[in-house]
Amino acid sequence: MLPLFAVLSLLQLTMIGASTATIIDLATGAVLIVAGMVLLFTGVDYGILPMGRYVGAALPEKGSISLIVAVAFALGFATTLAEPDVLVLANQVNRFMSDISRQTILYSIAVGVGAFTGIAMARIVLGFSLRGLLTFAYGAMLALSFFAPAQFIPLAYDAGSVTTGVLTAPIVISIAIGLSSVLAGRSAVADGFGLLGFASIGPIFAMMAIGILLR
Repeated sequence: MLPLFAVLSLLQLTMIGASTATIIDLATGAVLIVAGMVLLFTGVDYGILPMGRYVGAALPEKGSISLIVAVAFALGFATTLAEPDVLVLANQVNRFMSDISRQTILYSIAVGVGAFTGIAMARIVLGFSLRGLLTFAYGAMLALSFFAPAQFIPLAYDAGSVTTGVLTAPIVISIAIGLSSVLAGRSAVADGFGLLGFASIGPIFAMMAIGILLR
């Protein structure tokens, strides 16, 4: 945070001419951010990552692909609702777009992440190619861009990027690693990574679909 705080302070002093009180507020905010990040990442390391690996490793014992997909969807959906980046995007868009509500944006992104997380976990179990899956998904995403309203295109792609945040990323990756680690012939590196990039396609589809429906 120190380089960021230094750059912001320099801009405040040279370009804006901020008062001492404003600089103090900035410093106070930086201290609170650092404290919050320390607590957040400590919780991720000691709680979320082990939990994800344990859940992922335990799912194959149930012998049900449907259960694996359902659990992956539920975790992807619930995590996205709590993702700070997603909440910020939904709040900002709601200020400038009167034809779509904050809840619609939030739940659409969450459904997209959950659905594609479920597909990604099914891919690990069934063993089909991630390369082929990504090729098809990105091709369909680009094709859909030609039919969605122009104002929804940048929103859709931002919706995909904000899902790779501090909560969604560790949960999706840890579950995938836990799942692949207990399946014979699977590699944690080959199967446990790449899924976050695939899961982020879901919100892009969801937002462009909403744009087409609202046209």
